[in-house]
Amino acid sequence: QLQLVESGGGLVQPGGSLRLSCAASGFTLDKYAMGWFRQAPGKEREGVSCMSSSGLTTNYVDSAKGRFTISGDNLKNTVYLQMNSLKPEDTAVYYCKASRDGVDYWGQGTQVTVSS
Repeated sequence: QLQLVESGGGLVQPGGSLRLSCAASGFTLDKYAMGWFRQAPGKEREGVSCMSSSGLTTNYVDSAKGRFTISGDNLKNTVYLQMNSLKPEDTAVYYCKASRDGVDYWGQGTQVTVSS
């Protein structure tokens, strides 16, 4: 069974950091383009960051540039999103997505809350 499982979310104060993980089972992530998305209450899901299957190309939404970093560990079959200098507006459910040949797989999401 192909599955993505996110973890690492939680409650953090403004200015703090979190590292989200997206672990795959049933397939190997190194053949997939990976993305992190988020959805805040009452808002549409938006793309936060993406990485090519080779890992050589990464992109970020403007609000995440300089603060978030996407990376992957092929040995652990896991993709990460390191989030620094978190702001209250980063509060959302964060999802990872694996894409290949027009087929997408989504995780169940992990809640990130930035609040004092």
